[in-house]
Amino acid sequence: MRAITIPEPGGPEALVWAEVPDPVPGEGEVLVEVVAGAVNRADVMQRQGFYDPPPGASPYPGLECSGRITALGPGVTGWAVGDEVCALLAGGGYAQRVAVPAGQLLPVPDGVDLRTAAALPEVACTVWSNVFMVSHLRPGETLLVHGGSSGIGTMAIQLGKAVGARVAVTAGTKEKLDRCADLGADILINYREQDFVEEIGRATDGAGADVILDNMGAAYLDRNVRALAVNGRLAIIGLQGGAKGELNIGALLGKRAAVSATSLRARPPAEKTAIVAAVREHVWPLLAAGRVVPVVDQEIPMAEATRAHRVLEESTHIGKVLLIAP
Repeated sequence: MRAITIPEPGGPEALVWAEVPDPVPGEGEVLVEVVAGAVNRADVMQRQGFYDPPPGASPYPGLECSGRITALGPGVTGWAVGDEVCALLAGGGYAQRVAVPAGQLLPVPDGVDLRTAAALPEVACTVWSNVFMVSHLRPGETLLVHGGSSGIGTMAIQLGKAVGARVAVTAGTKEKLDRCADLGADILINYREQDFVEEIGRATDGAGADVILDNMGAAYLDRNVRALAVNGRLAIIGLQGGAKGELNIGALLGKRAAVSATSLRARPPAEKTAIVAAVREHVWPLLAAGRVVPVVDQEIPMAEATRAHRVLEESTHIGKVLLIAP
């Protein structure tokens, strides 16, 4: 088969479309013929040499895909050759075929086409696990989503609204904020022109955000704590603003608040299986009902992954960038 390889870390040009050995499904795995994959920030970090795949994972980038099952490994039940699926991966989505643990498979939701389904697994699992399983967002609470126009952000807005929360977002342009509003965001904050701590305080009569989903890390740590409500929960899922910051524990204690930091890729298979099962139970019915929709910015041939990475680094996209397999 062919896959995107990274012979040496570097810029987008480091991605090479090359012939590689076919994967073989092991115990509890299925082989998926990939129709589409999706680009994530983690793929950019892997390309740059900062985020190696976990032990035993595919060396090729790509944390999600959609396609058709072409073979079942030993011990797999509940799936059949020919099933159309999407999947959460530890790697290997930028390829024509990938072996996937059966517990990380999802059926393509009703009303979503097979290619577009590639935009769903990583964002749905990340948002559901952090905002709901860890941070326990409840109806009537305020959710602040940094990077509201990203793949993660567009999913978080919709799921927050679906459970009856008030959703605030930050983004850097009017176009992006307008798209967030179209998806249901209630409070729109241009981080280039406004202080999100002040804006959240103003919008909540000084109460603050009950849950904050943060992709920035260190750069926003102090302000995120200041923006939290009493009993607030800060969920950190990215390091775009750095890895080391100073935490005011006194402010955290005063608000009886909590900070969690999670990644999805390196979790043990049993944890991923539990998250995928929860997403299938809670998110898939919302997709089937049209209350939540995948947001795709553009589709690019997989062999041109270099172009897709440039799009992501330019940060002009809204929602997901898909890679279409040949």
